[in-house]
Amino acid sequence: MAQLDTLDLIVLAVLFAGTVAYFTKGTYWGIPKDPYAVSYSTANGAKAGKTRNILEKMDESEKNCIVLYGSQTGTAEDYASRISKEGSQRFGLKTMVADLEDYDYENLDTFPDDKLAVFVLATYGEGEPTDNAVDFYEFVTKDDVSFSNGGGVDEKPLQNLKFVAFGLGNNTYEHYNSIVRKVNAALVKLGATRIGKAGEGDDGAGTMEEDFLAWKEPMWTELAEKMGLEEREAIYEPVFSITERDDLDVNADEVYLGEPNKHHLEGSQKGPFNSHNPYIAPIVESREIFTVKDRNCLHMEIDVKGSNLTYQTGDHIAVWPTNAGKEVDRIIDVLGLSEKRHSVISVKGLDPTAKVPFPTPTTYDAAIRYHMEICGAVSRQFVSSLAPFAPNEQTKAEMTRLGNDKDYFSDKVSSQYLNIAQVLEKVDSVNKWTNIPFSIMIEGIHKIQPRYYSISSSSLVQKDKISITAVVETIRVPGSDNVVKGVTTNYLLALKQKQHGDPHPDPHGLTYAITGPRNKYNGFHVPVHVRHSNFKLPSDPSKPIIMVGPGSGVAPFRGFIQERAAQAEAGEKVGRTILFYGCRKSSEDFLYKEEWEYYKKALGPSFTLITAFSREQREKVYVQQRLQENAALVNQLLEKEKGNFYVCGDASNMARAVNDILGKIVSEQRGVSVEKGEEIVKMMRSTNQYQEDVWS
Repeated sequence: MAQLDTLDLIVLAVLFAGTVAYFTKGTYWGIPKDPYAVSYSTANGAKAGKTRNILEKMDESEKNCIVLYGSQTGTAEDYASRISKEGSQRFGLKTMVADLEDYDYENLDTFPDDKLAVFVLATYGEGEPTDNAVDFYEFVTKDDVSFSNGGGVDEKPLQNLKFVAFGLGNNTYEHYNSIVRKVNAALVKLGATRIGKAGEGDDGAGTMEEDFLAWKEPMWTELAEKMGLEEREAIYEPVFSITERDDLDVNADEVYLGEPNKHHLEGSQKGPFNSHNPYIAPIVESREIFTVKDRNCLHMEIDVKGSNLTYQTGDHIAVWPTNAGKEVDRIIDVLGLSEKRHSVISVKGLDPTAKVPFPTPTTYDAAIRYHMEICGAVSRQFVSSLAPFAPNEQTKAEMTRLGNDKDYFSDKVSSQYLNIAQVLEKVDSVNKWTNIPFSIMIEGIHKIQPRYYSISSSSLVQKDKISITAVVETIRVPGSDNVVKGVTTNYLLALKQKQHGDPHPDPHGLTYAITGPRNKYNGFHVPVHVRHSNFKLPSDPSKPIIMVGPGSGVAPFRGFIQERAAQAEAGEKVGRTILFYGCRKSSEDFLYKEEWEYYKKALGPSFTLITAFSREQREKVYVQQRLQENAALVNQLLEKEKGNFYVCGDASNMARAVNDILGKIVSEQRGVSVEKGEEIVKMMRSTNQYQEDVWS
């Protein structure tokens, strides 16, 4: 046998490697796909290697209308689904719903004029696009945008594009609905034709749903006229098929009992951990930090060691909630599913573009408990869609009235903060709603979303442990027997109670499946991921900072101060660190009271804590008043020493008041007009000297 030389060996090695690569399809060295996406591919009937060409996708699925969404919490996605469904059922459009990040947009200039694009866009944070809309937004709004045929702005390359736009915003934020406004302006500038007004929903005023309903009717009228559509009687056409699987036992290995994806089903956590794939993290510490019996605020330490989850001081941690057993039981009972709550079902899209919102096969109980936002707000449109499935004509008439009468619905449902099961119970407490197809419940109820909390620790001090500070929400509705209970915070409270020895925790009368599907969360675990934020300390620790954080708004500032204390102890020069903190009473809800004393010692005179206890005197005092009292110091640190200004907490009242007070301080201290003071504050925002981490 001839002896092989070096070149022969190299050639053989390359051939061998190529052969292995072909047959293993990159199993050993390929980049791992998102496990969440993998687990859904079968359920959705999606094919491997799906196209990013938006027109190719529309053609192959024979669609003439695509509804694209930019969503952070799932609301914009829900509105996109509703527009798609209504367009199909009322006007015969061949619609599909799509995530903006799933496609490229260079070929929008070849979009046919007999097709329609709908954009449903939420504005997130301080006028930013949602995570899944960033690439699209940056592409269409850039000055030097170029499309597949080479056309730029001057050539009006999108002359054939007809589009509809609806935005979701919050008027308590400065950049209200800025994303839909900017995208609308960019598309029109590029030659596209908008049909109807660019709608704007306002979550801050609590009118999002009514804003949407008021916008869509004239939009449909104009769209029908412009595109020659004929309206027909809308009859429910399911998006999903529900098949009860008598061939599968509930304990079969392939049945999902709440696991978010295939890796979790198989018992192996695999990263990257993100908004599609949570890390089941140990809770290493949990404690109560209020000192009153009727209110709760939790401090928790979440261990992320070994997960490759990283965070920076100022980031957010997302907690994936589980619905309370009481509410799961309620909706299962009202739908008449009690006898088959643990029956195995397969859910499939009846259209190849339909996206099943959870992995299947699963059970009715698991889908409701782990995947459906059953405690969320109810829309009039959804109530109206359920009317045909009412148990009797009297109940149908009541559901129809609720769906059609805005004021009646407000009085009976939205002002009472009822969830969908409570609405059905209230309308007919005698009969079960067994005629309601489970498919319409999946379509009409949002997918349950992770809840985000400002991380209250420093990554410099504890890189493998993430602190959470969360007030447990329990709100009694005036004039009603209903008590609204926070889904996630009560879930966390149950975990804390269990960790402290309570064998049957039931915070505020609620119970939770706290050991998770197949006991995979046993031993005090919670599903989490990390979301990065722009709310950051200055890179130079000697730069002064002013922080305003009443109540649980102090959470990120605990992390900021923890970090600065560590830097000071390491010998670094640390600038003035001023915290304005407020709560009701120093004896009841003064968060981290003892810790501040430690930080005073560690930071010395550079740290100042200024408090406002609103209920310790006849006249209530808030942080914004303390800010005004310290106007000279605030202005000096901002103007002379170029310090940073931070606000965390309630957007609608506190943050707005702080913004106004700061404008007044700047005006008075610098001897300029009120208008000039407000302009300076706006400039501080645009340069990130003024940063907010707020919620409404």
